[in-house]
Amino acid sequence: MREYLLTLCVTAAVTYLLTGPVRKFAIVAGAMPEIRARDVHREPTPRLGGIAMFFGLCAGLLVADHLTNLSEVFKNSNEPRALLSGAALIWLIGVLDDKFEIDALIKLGGQMIAAGVMVMQGLTILWLPIPSVGNVALTQWQGTLLTVALVVITINAVNFVDGLDGLAAGMVCIAAAAFFLYAYRIWYSYGIEAAAPATLFSAILMGMCIGFLPHNMHPARIFMGDSGSMLIGLVLSAGAISITGQVDPDALQLFLKSEKAAVHSTVPVYIPLLLPLTIIAVPTADLVLAIVRRTWKGQSPFAADRGHLHHRLLEIGHSHSRAVLIMYFWSALIAFGALSYSVNSASMWIVLGIVFLSAIGLLLLLLPRFTPRAPRWAQHLVPPRYRRRGAAVEPVVVLAEEDRDPRPPVVAGVSGVNGATAVGPRSRLLDGRKAESSR
Repeated sequence: MREYLLTLCVTAAVTYLLTGPVRKFAIVAGAMPEIRARDVHREPTPRLGGIAMFFGLCAGLLVADHLTNLSEVFKNSNEPRALLSGAALIWLIGVLDDKFEIDALIKLGGQMIAAGVMVMQGLTILWLPIPSVGNVALTQWQGTLLTVALVVITINAVNFVDGLDGLAAGMVCIAAAAFFLYAYRIWYSYGIEAAAPATLFSAILMGMCIGFLPHNMHPARIFMGDSGSMLIGLVLSAGAISITGQVDPDALQLFLKSEKAAVHSTVPVYIPLLLPLTIIAVPTADLVLAIVRRTWKGQSPFAADRGHLHHRLLEIGHSHSRAVLIMYFWSALIAFGALSYSVNSASMWIVLGIVFLSAIGLLLLLLPRFTPRAPRWAQHLVPPRYRRRGAAVEPVVVLAEEDRDPRPPVVAGVSGVNGATAVGPRSRLLDGRKAESSR
């Protein structure tokens, strides 16, 4: 676990430190498109945040390659190299799109090529665990088509949900955290080494998102752009493909006593192949709804609009930050609910807990204009929008004993009792009073 945490921290640190210089480079390069009708930000913001995220990915893989235990992943598997090859290709396409806005069909073709590159290097689905059937082997063409479809759908699901500050990075980080816990359990609890690459990919993906989020939270100083959203979507799909297509459920029979139990233990992983990715079910649902909505209107499925889930949250009255937190909540509920179900699918408490949290989520959706208020004792510790009315923190002026005046104190920029406003700094007021008293 310590090596995974070290890899995560290095990835996050490199991503965080590079995002500032990348922002300046994006401004110089002119990667600041004008505000479009579907945008929610009010001023042009630089893109190309995916550059920092990609170098964070490279740093994470480089560090992992030199660690004692994680280096075995590179020796026993070609999947890290396959991931890096596909990530480099999809990242280059994203950088070109952030700068020149290339056609959607060209991007789709690039996504399929990147997925094909990973398949050629061994990162592919070999079999599927099917409930009540068991382990079903796939032909080469079936595995290739299924892998490419999963990669393309996941990339576009993440790309479609990247519409608010911090939304895509936060949701993918939540999904990666749940996936990391599942893969780590398969790897260390059952001793199945085939789950090691997926565990590594999830740790690196968390680091990429954590390092970028401080720069991307509302109000965002930089956007990840397609170079970032398509990159993290590809890394997330690579982890799902690795653990689903490489971990044989038959190996779990040694620990779970039966093939049926082994198949059901992989529920949170093989369900993503059907939807695809239960752990990002919210952006996947947004993707499906967007395609249906645009096709129904006679538009291209890739034509951008303001009909996404996060846009609807803003329309019904939620603030920008509140809409992002609601999307975080639903993503965490689905991802960690599936994780809990995989640990103990017979527990009724898990089902009741998910139902209870779902009710809370629905309640939050129905209260768009509710703003939580901090207690009076915490007024000085929270932003002004969370303070109670009439409890605003007033500026405090401390004067020396000889400088005190029976009249109300006047602070620069603050109106006095008679409506006059000081125009100079506080030091000038004190100097004037001293001069007047010395006459």
